[in-house]
Order: sequence, then structure tokens, then C-alpha cells
Amino acid sequence: MPAQLLVGDRRCHGCHKFQPDVDRAVPYGEYAGSVRGVIHLLRYDSVMPTAPVLGRLPAGGVRHLDFTEDCNALLVAVPLRSSKRRERGFNQSEPIASSAAKQLAHRVEIAHGLKRQRAAHPQAGLTRDERIGNMGDVFGVTDPARVKGRTVIVVDEAMTAGAAVSECARGFKKAGAERVFAATVAHTLKGAQLPETAQSQEEVGETVEAVSV
Repeated sequence: MPAQLLVGDRRCHGCHKFQPDVDRAVPYGEYAGSVRGVIHLLRYDSVMPTAPVLGRLPAGGVRHLDFTEDCNALLVAVPLRSSKRRERGFNQSEPIASSAAKQLAHRVEIAHGLKRQRAAHPQAGLTRDERIGNMGDVFGVTDPARVKGRTVIVVDEAMTAGAAVSECARGFKKAGAERVFAATVAHTLKGAQLPETAQSQEEVGETVEAVSV
């Protein structure tokens, strides 16, 4: 995360109000502008050519995480609500995670390690505290033996309160995961100013233009 969005202990302002159970979160940038536009093209319009460029963004964050290349980390997409999956026909986090895994080559193993074990209300429109309460005990680990003692990286397209990735992390740690990180394309950062970083922002912008015509 850009240094401008962090305070002295290397956490963003949101994580001072609610400390997620992930060991570290590495969002690419703010949920705004071109990044938000490309996410919406995938999420709402099913424009699948956007997945590779979106996947490159969390992959870049994963490269900065503190784990060795031989640890064979698991890369897991956050499961989508079943009603939304039926409506959209796919979980948008899965092609992002798959594209990120291709960028990271032998460093990670893609896995479907989570399931939704209870229904939750839509997060949109909820306060931070409501989001956190809404996600309690939503996710279950499908194969605890597979994650025991391993590093797990949870992938999602956007993080707001951090409730979903935190609940994923809690489930993996209960199953015995050594560490759980979160890698997302974007993070909602109200009131924060994200500097335009040349090449990556241009690349995302060009993708919006290319897939929109």
C-alpha cells in the first residue's frame, strides 16, 4: 500500500478502527477511478478480458509479502454469495485469483479452500460495525488438512471494512494455517489521497478504454 495511506505502524487508518485477522493486507490502491472502472466491467458486465490486468495488481502485492519461494502458499478467492453467483454466472474473484497465480508461477498454488456455510445480508449500505457482524462465521474451510501449517493468501477484488477477508483468515487459522495474507485489487479509503502512479495507472486506464470500445 502506498506510504501516503499508512500511519506510523504501517497500518491504514481503517485498520486502526478494526484490526482484521489477516497478518497483512496488500491492496493495490484505492477503489476509485480507472481501477474501479475495470472492476465494474468484470463484476457487472462480465468483461472477462479485464481479469488478467486485474490479476496483475494483487500479484504485485504478493511479491512484497514476507514468505519464501519454496513455501508453496495457497491462493484462495473469497467465495461469492450464492444468489450473486447465480445472478452473475461466476465469482469475479476467481478469475482474478487465477490470473494472479499465473503471474506468480511456482510461488503459489491455486485452491478452492473456502465455502459459505451460512447466508449473510448484502454488505452494500451497511456501516463498518454492521459489516463486521454480518460476516461472522460465514466461511468454512473445505479441506483443513490441506491448509495446516501453510501460508494462505486470500484474494478479492475490493476490500472495504476488511470483514470478509478477516473472516476468511479466521477460518484458515482455526484450521491450522501458519499465516494468512490478503491481496486485493482495491481498498475503499475514505478521505485518503492516492497518488497517481504512472505505469500501472496508465495500464489500467488503457484496459478500460480497450475493452469498452
